[in-house]
Amino acid sequence: MSEVDLQMMSLKELKAYVLSHREDDQAFHTYMDRLQAEATWTSYPPLKSMEDMENYPEVIERFQQDSGRHS
Repeated sequence: MSEVDLQMMSLKELKAYVLSHREDDQAFHTYMDRLQAEATWTSYPPLKSMEDMENYPEVIERFQQDSGRHS
């Protein structure tokens, strides 16, 4: 079996590799490390009501932009 260079794979390629080689723990950990390092998400505290969304207008705007792309 030939060695694969996990570091040279794009995140998308690495995800596909991990999904097709689920027994490869090293690939999984490499993927998780890269996912964390390239994180593009923002964390917010949990909402107590829908009215709390008014405190996060940037979230609403981003959601509306993302929804428009998938229409």
